[in-house]
Amino acid sequence: MTAKTTNPVQTRKAAKAPTAPLSRRKFLKGSALAAGGVAGAVAMPNISRGAPLTLKMQTSWGAKAIFQDFARQYVERVEKMAGGQIKIDLLPAGSVVKAFQVQDACHDGVIDMAHTVTAYWYGKNKAASLFGTGPVFGANASQILAWIHYGGGKELYRELVQDVLGLNLVGFFCMPMPTQPLGWFKKHIKSVDDLKGLKYRTVGLATDIMQGMGLKVTQLPGGEIIPALERGVIEAFEFNNPTSDRQFGAQDVSKHYHLGSYHQAAEFFEIIVNKDKFASLDPAHQAIIEHAAEAASTANYGLAMDRYSKDLQELITVDKVNVYRTDVSIMKAQLESWDRVLARLMRDPFFKKVVDSQKAWSERVAFYDLTNSADYRLAYEHYFPGKLPS
Repeated sequence: MTAKTTNPVQTRKAAKAPTAPLSRRKFLKGSALAAGGVAGAVAMPNISRGAPLTLKMQTSWGAKAIFQDFARQYVERVEKMAGGQIKIDLLPAGSVVKAFQVQDACHDGVIDMAHTVTAYWYGKNKAASLFGTGPVFGANASQILAWIHYGGGKELYRELVQDVLGLNLVGFFCMPMPTQPLGWFKKHIKSVDDLKGLKYRTVGLATDIMQGMGLKVTQLPGGEIIPALERGVIEAFEFNNPTSDRQFGAQDVSKHYHLGSYHQAAEFFEIIVNKDKFASLDPAHQAIIEHAAEAASTANYGLAMDRYSKDLQELITVDKVNVYRTDVSIMKAQLESWDRVLARLMRDPFFKKVVDSQKAWSERVAFYDLTNSADYRLAYEHYFPGKLPS
């Protein structure tokens, strides 16, 4: 609360005012004018019309990538919600720093914001990958994003970023990503034995999981995948989805695409902001920066469903790619690899605290969902028999 201040002009006028009582007519007239003034103040709030605040935001994605379109959807919502008082200069990967360097640049204030994923900085602390590419206990990406908001994930993320790592950042999450494919290979992968020894690209904890299954793993940002494939640095890879994979030209170097995997089955985007910059904003603008992520989440998912499904069909019908459902024996082996990785990493108290939180959430939430959900596969096969890959 702020203390009342006395207007000296009003004080002087009050001193000169007549002491005779006002007539009823004058009193009512004055009250009506006063009421009209208040109504006018409410109807026409005092909005600053100065120059808009401009924030520099770099992504970890190429200029033509669909992920850049997702970032653009976020930016559009911020600017519209702010009524033109915030402008975001959206830049693709490499404009200021490389894809894996946006967190450091944001921490240092070189950029104000970034659109990325936590797996890209898991080298600083492997718990980072739990906020996007963690273990699968039965909950899907939408349900783990719900854990971020309602299950304690938001608070654990803040603890990791600010307390454990001491980074000058705040962050928000959006877009529950569909399960990421096992990836692209030179032949149909039918068993774990077919994977052993392959030079494979992935990121985050998926690196540990796939290494534990006998693959030789290299971490690379999306834009470096195809050049690495052409140079022989890798011979198989996964990135994220049919649209991105097709944009990379994966169909030109491989015709064997395997969908379904536990290595990255519940990821989402991370939107980070320099903490000092965020603290300097008006509270209303802080709220817009934060909650526009929730609005973008819906927009991102809708665009993903449209584009991913179209590009998968193009891969099949135009590019003549063989699309397979990953064999269940491979996915069981992934779960076993997760068990071994978690047993080792949960020796760290903070890592264990995050995993325990996710596991408790998944046990309750996934139980509800799996018990309640309709069998969508059964319905699909009823209306479109024989279409699904085996």
